[in-house]
Amino acid sequence: MDSNTKSILGIGNALTDILALLPDDRFLRQFHLPKGSMQHVDMETGDKIWQTLKPMGVQYVAGGSAANTITGTAIFGMRSGFIGKVGDDELGHLFRSDQEQYGIKSTLLKGRNSSGRAMVFITAPNAERTFAVYLGAALELVPEDLKPEFFEGYDYFHIEGYLVQNQALIRKAVEMAKKAGCIISLDMASYNVVESNEAFLHDIVDKYVDIVFANETEAKAFTKMEPKEALDEIAGHCSIAVVKIGKDGSMLKSGDEYHYIPAWPADTIDATGAGDTYAAGFIYAHSLGMPLKVCGEVGSIIAAKVVEVIGTKIDIPRWKTAKQEIRELIAKYI
Repeated sequence: MDSNTKSILGIGNALTDILALLPDDRFLRQFHLPKGSMQHVDMETGDKIWQTLKPMGVQYVAGGSAANTITGTAIFGMRSGFIGKVGDDELGHLFRSDQEQYGIKSTLLKGRNSSGRAMVFITAPNAERTFAVYLGAALELVPEDLKPEFFEGYDYFHIEGYLVQNQALIRKAVEMAKKAGCIISLDMASYNVVESNEAFLHDIVDKYVDIVFANETEAKAFTKMEPKEALDEIAGHCSIAVVKIGKDGSMLKSGDEYHYIPAWPADTIDATGAGDTYAAGFIYAHSLGMPLKVCGEVGSIIAAKVVEVIGTKIDIPRWKTAKQEIRELIAKYI
């Protein structure tokens, strides 16, 4: 958007979202996928689902939580990099070229398995989303893959919570990022991930993380508290705590400073990617030195655009509108 000199590096599962609009639940029943759930599937099932879907006409979009955030920061004009692992296959090539198109400096390592994919089934009548996720090569990212030079020269380091199942990888990454002088942000990603890695997450947040993004279910899993109390609790362990409460907006806390940010108006059709995009807007505003409240508002503006489209990619007209709205907002503070 402007000559922002700050830069950000993200690490996460390099996944391609395969979006399929289904007229009814028959396909879900065929593959035993409970409607509205997120299931991890093995390679065989993943391939079978994909082959069955292909002739039906699907949309491919490079995805993964941290990668979505990094795409957003790149569009805002931050120098953006990403670390992930893909297979030597068409989905891996698709992911790479998608990142190149946005000017993201990718360090995409090659795994043995095929590239990870999230098959997203959007079923009529109310656009409910069901996920079948095959992580594939993304799961093969190991601590030994990380090199200190990957982190050099970056101001921010952003982690998706989905990676915390690989605790050794995250620990090494945050140690290297801290050494490189990065501001570290963590998106909690999913309440079940938080529940099964709770002690580890508390330790990492206490020692390394500066900015925590969580939605209300993740915040509750992390603190056993309701959103406002959870926010206070998380803010006691890091510089900035953000708890997103869906259509009710978000709450921010840093030290004693508290703000409630209402959701920006939107005609919601699909909430996929709203949290990832919010983080991109928030970090972008933070990198410009904006007040905390403005960071939340910028996050809110851009998240409102992604919920109006199917999937995680905002179209050009909506990006133009968002950038205009954000420019007007930050002009008051420059």
